[in-house]
Amino acid sequence: MSDHPCREEWLTIVNPNAGSGKGKKDWERIAELFKRENIPVVPVFTERKGQAITYAKEAIENGFRQIISAGGDGTLNEVVNGIFSQEKVPSNEIIIGMIPVGTGNDWGRMFGIPTVYEGAIGVIRAKKTMLHDIGMVSYYSGAEPQTRYFINIAGLGFEALVVKKTNKQKDKGRSNQALYFYNLLASLISYKITKAEIIIDGRITTANIFSVNVGNGRYCGGGMRQTPDALPDDGLLDVTVIKEMGRIEIIKSLKILYDGTILSHPKVDGYRCKSVKVTADPVLFIESDGESLGHTPAEFGIIPAAVNIVYGSRIIP
Repeated sequence: MSDHPCREEWLTIVNPNAGSGKGKKDWERIAELFKRENIPVVPVFTERKGQAITYAKEAIENGFRQIISAGGDGTLNEVVNGIFSQEKVPSNEIIIGMIPVGTGNDWGRMFGIPTVYEGAIGVIRAKKTMLHDIGMVSYYSGAEPQTRYFINIAGLGFEALVVKKTNKQKDKGRSNQALYFYNLLASLISYKITKAEIIIDGRITTANIFSVNVGNGRYCGGGMRQTPDALPDDGLLDVTVIKEMGRIEIIKSLKILYDGTILSHPKVDGYRCKSVKVTADPVLFIESDGESLGHTPAEFGIIPAAVNIVYGSRIIP
């Protein structure tokens, strides 16, 4: 353990816009529940995209070792990136908790974190912790190389297009659980299959692909199971490659995106690995934890046992 002085409170990063404004509307209720359970919190409120990264980084530098993300999966993603943007404390000395306020809440779904506030705060009070792997992706934004960390799932191709459209509508104040599914169906009209080279732990494969998902977690898009067997603490990434399909076949196959049987489809390949490289022409766009990033070429890796998380229930392999 480090010898840095530690604060006992939880730094609580609240996204007031999460869940169509629920973060702002419900904060007084959430704060009262923390008080009732004698959980000391210091709240800060984000005002713009990316600010949770700064808050998390500065909090650690100022002695906080426990951080609660009160928002959606995107807020949690920023907290993770804030943890990895500082060098004062090893990341595995930080504990992350979550109060789900967003519309998807896919990461919390895997750990039995209730969307009911009383239940989520009960999970934090019980404070069962485990070490959680963190994924990282190196990619490009125009000519500029970038790096981003992710706790749940990253997607390339069709997935990233749907996320981009959904995020644009969220930025305009439209946000509900059906929005992602609507954009999924609408995007099928214009999306084009792309030829890509995928290198998985050094093995090269080339295919016309619909999408690629790189998972540390199991759920995305409000409950879809794109990487249905992923484990958050095995030191490995699960990769799902959906190859060329027609629009009608995709629509007929939507059920398997949700029921966990996607890997049984003959045009879907699944892998488990430590590294993935993807190149494509034209480029494929990328998202991680529901946040739109840049484009290929991209390289994915995994940092084992990277942070502590508070969970309600955990997956036993």
